Amino acid sequence: MDATEKIKFILDEKGWSAYRLSKECGLSANTILTMLKRNSVPSITTLEAICKAFGITLSEFFAEGELIEVSDDTRELLEYWSTLSHKQKESLLAFIKNINK
Repeated sequence: MDATEKIKFILDEKGWSAYRLSKECGLSANTILTMLKRNSVPSITTLEAICKAFGITLSEFFAEGELIEVSDDTRELLEYWSTLSHKQKESLLAFIKNINK
């Protein structure tokens, strides 16, 4: 599935129109409609704006399989997680497993 097809797919899943996407991502409706009708490949900047409107990252956009939405809390945890050392991650996982017992 190419980028334009993926955008159409997500629009359909969310029940959004091209107009709604344009309002959510700050791009003109003309830009979105032209891209979708001509199946033109969006620039990275345009795609980043679209992904932000959808509430997903570029990596989630290009991931194969089912789209999984991440809550703001989970996204924040993942951002902190990525800054931890291997040892800190092991300690945190052990802590979480212990409090879940």
